[in-house]
Amino acid sequence: MAAGAAAGVAVERITVGRGLRMKARLALDAAGDYGSLRGAEGTALAEDGTELYYEVDELPAADPDKRRRPRRKAPPAVTVVFCHGYCLGQDSWHFQRAALRTVVRAVYWDQRSHGRSMRGLAQADGEPVTIDQLGRDLKAVLDAAAPEGPLVLVGHSMGGMTIMALAEQFPELVRDRVLGVALVGTSSGLLGEVTYGLPAVGMGAVRRLLPGVLKVLGSQVELVERGRRATADLFAGMIKQYSFGSRDVDPGVARFAERLIEATPIDVVAEFYPAFQIHDKTAALQRFAGVPVTIVAGDRDMITPAEHSVALKEALPAAELVVLENTGHLMMLERPEIVTGLLTGLLARTGAVPDTGSEAANVGGHGRSTAGSAAQPGS
Repeated sequence: MAAGAAAGVAVERITVGRGLRMKARLALDAAGDYGSLRGAEGTALAEDGTELYYEVDELPAADPDKRRRPRRKAPPAVTVVFCHGYCLGQDSWHFQRAALRTVVRAVYWDQRSHGRSMRGLAQADGEPVTIDQLGRDLKAVLDAAAPEGPLVLVGHSMGGMTIMALAEQFPELVRDRVLGVALVGTSSGLLGEVTYGLPAVGMGAVRRLLPGVLKVLGSQVELVERGRRATADLFAGMIKQYSFGSRDVDPGVARFAERLIEATPIDVVAEFYPAFQIHDKTAALQRFAGVPVTIVAGDRDMITPAEHSVALKEALPAAELVVLENTGHLMMLERPEIVTGLLTGLLARTGAVPDTGSEAANVGGHGRSTAGSAAQPGS
């Protein structure tokens, strides 16, 4: 996977000194407020005792004059729950959070062993991570942060799989409370067949060897982390190659993605990887057959290729499928206005917000967005 990135890094090292590259990274870190948005903090307790960190962006308080008028108690507001992907964190929704924080009540949480959540206690005892466990973690977060009222569930990559696992194990919750679902760059199964943009020849051997290699690396955390720091340029090139599909990504956004991913320790990477190879939640998709579903894919996504989103559409014929051109896996960072616009459209269809067109997709001063890209709606 490093071969393509290594060529570009080699050219960069010839033309740009290491010290200057380090200064450039520090400048990019300070260039925007990516990942700085915060809400009311809370902690949910998973079934194994793992503390799951979440934040709530509440709606602005009502006009005091209106509150003095006698009226019936308003029903609970719709809560939009954002579930992040593998090796990321809740801050990966930065642009969507900036645009929606005064529009809807929203919950952002860090999956176990990611972000500000505790390392999984079950994993410390030797139990493997499962997607079903992540679904139960999501239920714990809902019980703590949104115990009542309607829900809209938004998941990117592993976050979408978490939502599928929730639906499989708690169908009554979906039936009674979920108004809509957004599945962004995710898959319901067959991830063991993904080639990550590499030649198909030899991938069988890679799949057999990779779990063992990751396990060995995960047992040498300090050594591997030193290696990651020493090869930061190569690591950055790989992240850009596998995260984005275009060349016009804002450098600050690319650096932000790098920081998110490099914050995930190698032993966490190793713990989670096997769960994706056996992930299969195709049957669980039928739990969403009765609600609006928006599926978003990137045509250059090498992690969860667009074909996996097409398969979701085939399982849910009434769903909206949008394939973004020249777009990779981190589409909510690469095409923030488009993704946020699709989410606001979904919220409008569920009745969670008024239909305001594209106005709600404006991120204001919370970081520069990338250049726009045409979207190709699925049939």
